[in-house]
Amino acid sequence: QYDMTHLEEQGFLKMDLLGLRNLTIVDRCLENIRLKRGITLNYREIPYQDKDAIALIAATKTMGLFQLESPGMNRAIRELRPESFNDVVALLALFRPGPMENIPSYARRKAGKEKIVYLDPCLESILAPTYGIIVYQEQIMQMVQALAGFSFGEADLFRRAISKKDAAKLNALKSDFISGCLKMGRSQAIAEKAYALIYRFADYGFNKSHSVCYAMLACQMAYLKAHYPEEFYCAILDDG
Repeated sequence: QYDMTHLEEQGFLKMDLLGLRNLTIVDRCLENIRLKRGITLNYREIPYQDKDAIALIAATKTMGLFQLESPGMNRAIRELRPESFNDVVALLALFRPGPMENIPSYARRKAGKEKIVYLDPCLESILAPTYGIIVYQEQIMQMVQALAGFSFGEADLFRRAISKKDAAKLNALKSDFISGCLKMGRSQAIAEKAYALIYRFADYGFNKSHSVCYAMLACQMAYLKAHYPEEFYCAILDDG
């Protein structure tokens, strides 16, 4: 009966269990394929990096695909033009309040139409896969490690304090971050800019592991839709 915000303070492990009707649709589709074609597919073996599946998503033929159906998402797909599984992962993380404003810049950088800049050279290896834009919470943790010498544990506490806007912890952690940056040879100006950049993003950041799981399901459904359309549509129509 505890409120969720107090569970962790009491030493409990807080877990979100997500029920998805999309998994039922996939299961019905696989059963349809078995009955009609005599092909037995294991859910875990459905490809999620299939070129036809990615092309189907890029063409915004996303009806029935997990997380990709909305008009807003289709506008984002047309702007970003995903060409790979990793592009779909980034798309799902970017299409959220806050990061959404970076979609135009991400798309231009991906297309080579905008220069990619890094606040500090040490950030290039961390942010290069996302064209210099912070997309994932894991990147925040890597950034504070590289810039301020934080440990893994300190980096996670830093991320959590920012995402929860915990004022008391933030004041102490900001001071630790600035001082860590100075010890690592960064200037006060770079330290302040880096903190502001991280603070602005962290409230909305999506963790990459979460986004990868979402993208896997979306791309697996796109694979079934691209290669077994009749069975896929039957499963969609049978849903509910």
